[in-house]
Amino acid sequence: MAPSAPNNHADNNNQENAKKVKLEQNVGKPSRVIHIRNIPNDVTEAEIIHLGIPFGRVTNVLVLKGKNQAFLEMGDEGSATSMVNYFANCMAQLRGRAVYVQYSNHKELKTDQTHSNANASAQAALQAAQAITATPTGGTTGTATPPVALTNGQEIQGGPNTVLRVIIEHMIYPISLDILHVIFQRFGKVLKIVTFTKNNSFQALIQYPDTQSAQTAKQSLDGQNIYNSCCTLRIDYSKMTSLNVKYNNDKSRDFTNPTLPSGDNDNQLATLGGGLGAGLGADLLLLAAQPRLTRERLADSLLAGAPGVLASPFIPGLTSPLASPYTGGVAGALPALGGFALGQAAPGLRGLTNPGLALATVLLVSNLNEEMVTPDALFTLFGVYGDVQRVKILYNKKDSALVQLAEPHQAHLAITHMDKLRVFGKNIRVMLSKHQTVQLPKEGQPDAGLTKDYSQSPLHRFKKPGSKNYQNIYPPSSTLHLSNIPATINEDDIKDAFAKNGFNVKAFKFFPKDRKMALIQLPSMDEAVAALIKMHNFQLSESNHLRVSFSKSSI
Repeated sequence: MAPSAPNNHADNNNQENAKKVKLEQNVGKPSRVIHIRNIPNDVTEAEIIHLGIPFGRVTNVLVLKGKNQAFLEMGDEGSATSMVNYFANCMAQLRGRAVYVQYSNHKELKTDQTHSNANASAQAALQAAQAITATPTGGTTGTATPPVALTNGQEIQGGPNTVLRVIIEHMIYPISLDILHVIFQRFGKVLKIVTFTKNNSFQALIQYPDTQSAQTAKQSLDGQNIYNSCCTLRIDYSKMTSLNVKYNNDKSRDFTNPTLPSGDNDNQLATLGGGLGAGLGADLLLLAAQPRLTRERLADSLLAGAPGVLASPFIPGLTSPLASPYTGGVAGALPALGGFALGQAAPGLRGLTNPGLALATVLLVSNLNEEMVTPDALFTLFGVYGDVQRVKILYNKKDSALVQLAEPHQAHLAITHMDKLRVFGKNIRVMLSKHQTVQLPKEGQPDAGLTKDYSQSPLHRFKKPGSKNYQNIYPPSSTLHLSNIPATINEDDIKDAFAKNGFNVKAFKFFPKDRKMALIQLPSMDEAVAALIKMHNFQLSESNHLRVSFSKSSI
């Protein structure tokens, strides 16, 4: 769905704002105040601030929710210039929605107690941001920090809400203890980390010396992606007040005691202290035996791209052999935060030539409905998230297929949105394949039409550089977005077309200002998925074929 046109000349007359803010059209003159358009209605001040944190100190924020716009004031013009220049080449996103970053006509953001950003949440978000960016090592110097008691020169650690429990969702890339340390040390001194696998998810316990560091880290990182569109952090407070780390290795680490033995990495039981005697026996966690990351895979993960956290091969200018094929930028990626020393975490990066998982474009799709699935169906469905080059349904295992996308981030988007999606009555599984390409059958080799090449297809959604389709990628839903509707076609025509193909239309609505587009709601997400497969490219007239995608809206 194309974003609605910004109202660049509107005045902000919201009741909660006392003064009018002129929304500008001229974006060419540098200013330390940045204008952000097309923000989601429910976005918070903290989320706006986090867009600016990687580029420098944030000094003020004003969110105009009624106008879907915001203003962000940076500490200096250089920081603002870096931010605007970066997002000119790489689309910024908030809650999966594309937002537009430009200079404001205002040279500073003057607000008073009547303005929306004077409320408690905005002030708290600003204080947290200033604390985060106050020192390059992540010290919280911007606000008062509780003193840490010392005994024999050693910190006494422990206390309520100093230990965070971190769960990594959609873990496409391997996440190591070192990567977590790089991320979380930004918000304060990390004392101890224990990693483990529980309920088939990778988790970690991370201990800070004080509650403020833990609170700032939780507020800043909860819900953020470590890498583009994957490896999502879910953070809450652990009931534990301290971690008792027995070994320093790639599964657990006590940064206050470097003399601990390494232990047996392959069969290790970490005892977690500070509360097991208080009914927390369920938190005695057996660390799953996982092979140590090879140097190449660690390098892949560090270079794979991290919104606001680590460098990415998709960021222009990264001096790495992984970077050269993908210099256009990826929606959602942010540059590395200052103060992160990648080289310390990955001494083997120099001379790396094996791209490994970071550049994987082939997906293995399994648990397909053999009776219903075809290469064309997979091309249409996966085409929502990337330009499908080739599809191969496996000859001897027809419930599985290989799907090759044009670029790595498209493959990762497909995994994020489609793994476990119900398609034709079965929950499909989607993961990266070990294959680097989908091979076409040799001439004369029997294939029964199971392999198809789509590299020259006119139906690719993202072939055009800077395509607006990138800004409108949404998870599967029961509501579909229809476009390319000719003026001669009315609501009944479209409903009849869906009905004749076996779909029950629950609701329908044309866009008020553009009748070339509409929303159509199906009774369930399962039916919407089937309808997208069947009705995308459906011929409405001699020269118009219907375009169908998932919508974030409902009718």
